[in-house]
Amino acid sequence: PEVTLSPRKRLRIALGAPATDDTEFGRWMTDFTTTIRQDTDEIYGRLDDAQDNRALICGRVNMLYRDRRNHVQTARLMETEARLSCQAWVQSMNASDLACSEVMALHTQVVAQRLEIVELWAADRRRQA
Repeated sequence: PEVTLSPRKRLRIALGAPATDDTEFGRWMTDFTTTIRQDTDEIYGRLDDAQDNRALICGRVNMLYRDRRNHVQTARLMETEARLSCQAWVQSMNASDLACSEVMALHTQVVAQRLEIVELWAADRRRQA
């Protein structure tokens, strides 16, 4: 024998609704509908956020694509500046080394001349004595 249930009773059984009175069932259906609406709103919100993020990323990619020549030029300028800075540093180190060696040579000359002066004084004292 086939049992025929009303649509409302079939829905109650399918959704696990309590088989009590219509007031409790109505309250349960209201809660269920509210939950479905909230979940749907949350899903739509997340989809909107995802679309916003995608649009933002697309905008950034387009901007980078448009500005790629400027980025290449900036990179070249930075590389040139780095190379020239390195060359300037090498030149300054060479100049510093040269100045240091010249100072050492002058210091050596001064020491030699002082020694010569001391020897001349000693020779002069011997002659006078």
